[in-house]
Amino acid sequence: MPIHRDSTGVGGWLPVHGFALPRGGVDTRRSNDAPVSLGRIGPLEVRIARKAFEIKKAQELRYHVFYEEMSAIADGHMLSTGRDADAFDDICDHLLVLDHDVPERAKPFGRRKPKIVATYRLLRQSAAEGCGGFYTAGEYDIQTLIDAKPDLKFLELGRSCVLKPYRNKRTVELLWHGIWAYVLMHGIDAMIGCASFENTDPDCLALPLSFLHHFNRAPEEWRVRALDERYVEMNRMPAEAVDLRAAMREMPPLIKGYLRLGAHIGDGAVVDHQFGTTDVLIIAPVASLSARYVNYYGSGAERFAS
Repeated sequence: MPIHRDSTGVGGWLPVHGFALPRGGVDTRRSNDAPVSLGRIGPLEVRIARKAFEIKKAQELRYHVFYEEMSAIADGHMLSTGRDADAFDDICDHLLVLDHDVPERAKPFGRRKPKIVATYRLLRQSAAEGCGGFYTAGEYDIQTLIDAKPDLKFLELGRSCVLKPYRNKRTVELLWHGIWAYVLMHGIDAMIGCASFENTDPDCLALPLSFLHHFNRAPEEWRVRALDERYVEMNRMPAEAVDLRAAMREMPPLIKGYLRLGAHIGDGAVVDHQFGTTDVLIIAPVASLSARYVNYYGSGAERFAS
């Protein structure tokens, strides 16, 4: 099961600049020292999950979006639990957006809690290395890149989804506000993860895949190749035949947001038949982030400060 599913429904990677959080933090397990809140817009708040029931609620949200709303194929355990869960959940941090105006009970007769309406799964390199590696390594040869840059700290992003009524700009802004705060808190140098096209026929994706190959492929020092047994050629038409505007119209919102951020694309796509998608690898060195997005929230991140 891929770590990288996304269903935000809107584009835009909008990090905040100047969020004064300490570098460092917990090295091998989920963060228990995260700030109480990473940001707020009206009743919506972004923060890291702190309790097991919050992670279960995030897993239920993922199941609803990926398996009930979209076309992913659930196994028997998922069908019986109604949750999208795997072993990586135990070593990841779970970023949540909560709606305080829509409380729900964590369990029958329990205290009412704010509703979890969006989530993103964050896996730091230190945690991944202590437990078998990144999930993305099942599709891409990311270890080559990590070995080539031993002084950098990597963060894998994945399992992003937003409940349908909340697929709007402010929810996604809060998610990325939280991610940027997390990057600063843990001294992250580069973000990696996959983004998906909802189609398993690469020929139907010839235009956007060729656009990404010719105009957004990572520089050689950052380039990561899909595993040989899963490699799908992205160079499906010559550069001069690519209609740039048409290609962008066919691009999923999440990938558009990554490109605006200044992220690069790996070498080769991967077809994921379980989720009915074709995946591409996103590589985003923190030092190369677009100044437009880094400055979006103001130098003190005061726009959505709690």
